[in-house]
Amino acid sequence: MADCLFCKIVAGEIPTNKVYEDDKVLAFGDINPQAPVHILIIPKKHIKSLEDVSNEDVELLGHIQLVASKLAKENNLNDGYRLVNNCGVDGGQTVAHIHYHLLGGRTFGWPPG
Repeated sequence: MADCLFCKIVAGEIPTNKVYEDDKVLAFGDINPQAPVHILIIPKKHIKSLEDVSNEDVELLGHIQLVASKLAKENNLNDGYRLVNNCGVDGGQTVAHIHYHLLGGRTFGWPPG
């Protein structure tokens, strides 16, 4: 997707604060952090939103969960953290590329917003 911000980051066209990368995902610090730890985890494959996943994406989505757990441990989020996927405009999704926010380092309230 030529006009996708996250695809440009994956392609190396836009620099980022990379904290993790493998053949399936990229993780980097959010430029507008909402918690002491705020990492975005994105698949390298362009998928617009959670509404656009298919059965072929099951392994990828599971992999994202494992990466989130690994990053939480590496960031000492032992007392808990939040993993958030905003889906669609009303859900707060601002970039049309599925992504997950790993948030931690503070206490979160409920409901979230």
